[in-house]
Amino acid sequence: AEVSKVRTGMLKAFVEGRFTYSGVEGAERIVAESGADVDEDGSVIALRAVAVDGRSRAHLGGRSVPVGVLAELSEQLIAVHGQNDQLRLLRPSEQRAVIDRFAGDAVAKPLRAYQEIRAEWLAVIAELTERSTRSREMAQQADLLKHGLTEIDAVAPEPGEDVELTEQIKRLAAVDELRAAATEAHVAVSGSPDGDPDAPGAMGLVSEALRRLSTSEDAVLRELAPRLEEASVLLSDVGAELGNYVETLDADPALLEKVLARQADLKRLTRKYAADVDGVLAWADDARRRLESMDTSEEALAELALRRDQLAVQLAAHAAEVSAARKDAAASLAAEITRELSGLAMGQAAIEVTVEQRPAEHGDTHALAIDGRAVHAGPDGVDDVELLLRAHDGAPPLPVHKAAASCQRVMLAIEVVLAHADT
Repeated sequence: AEVSKVRTGMLKAFVEGRFTYSGVEGAERIVAESGADVDEDGSVIALRAVAVDGRSRAHLGGRSVPVGVLAELSEQLIAVHGQNDQLRLLRPSEQRAVIDRFAGDAVAKPLRAYQEIRAEWLAVIAELTERSTRSREMAQQADLLKHGLTEIDAVAPEPGEDVELTEQIKRLAAVDELRAAATEAHVAVSGSPDGDPDAPGAMGLVSEALRRLSTSEDAVLRELAPRLEEASVLLSDVGAELGNYVETLDADPALLEKVLARQADLKRLTRKYAADVDGVLAWADDARRRLESMDTSEEALAELALRRDQLAVQLAAHAAEVSAARKDAAASLAAEITRELSGLAMGQAAIEVTVEQRPAEHGDTHALAIDGRAVHAGPDGVDDVELLLRAHDGAPPLPVHKAAASCQRVMLAIEVVLAHADT
């Protein structure tokens, strides 16, 4: 809205429109949030004005609103066409989109099913092609994976086993030092094993202290006795555990040699496959999964080919359903566009909408057999849709994009028809 648009001698320019918007969710939200007054027939009046001094005003339903509100509302309700908009009709995909929008769920539902099956069908074709063309390479990779799994299974490592072995080796290698330390600690806690009264240990000393406090007549000292009893129980537990630890220490050289040999086996695996045993086990799990997808045997290839053919049958059925729905909608779409053209000074013109299955070219990897014919299974079905314009009775039907003088009006007529089909 520029000031230059105001006619000379006038104070302002304005444009006003009455809109119905029922069922357009975005428009309903905008009108409600702006607090606009809605007329009894469910319509609302929008107004935009620009004055010669540059000030701009916007109103919706009698309420002053920011200009952006009207801009947002117009995006929901108005299709604006410029000189180049008709170029969209040059693209076959746009012409197919026109009939799909017009048909609505009649095309949308089978098309979604078609697209889901097509994605799975293409994945199976790609896997079958890869396994067939890379069978030698995949067989070599499979041999390497099998060799690795055989080597790992022969050792049969357990999760975290390398860490446990390291600790066990440390104990076995230092068994004499550990036994001396544990034995001395045990004597310090429990006393001399031969009952030497000169080495009573912590338990003996605590017992003596407990005896003296228990026989005291002083209340304060007697209150300390229960805490000494707790200390005595704790020392007794520690002494028992130290005694058990000393008994479990084994200086058997054969056991140490066996553990070292086991550690060497695990290190051979960690040098080849991962940094630790847990990583080796993860590599093995991944290798098994990869082997499942590398089966290049005739049985595996035959199973994939069977799955491909089964999906092709399902895909053909969905494609045929989509084509039938498009053909059903074609006649109604053509009639409605033709009717709109009569209001655009093209009373003698008529639109035809053709729906034809696109033949598959030689070597097409996405070819699909329907009714004995090989057609191209594209992402939006197997159909080519074309809009033809017959300028007047007796004139040959021509693609709409070749009728340059009429193409923009045809585009407008299509938008009006589609506005009735969806918002």
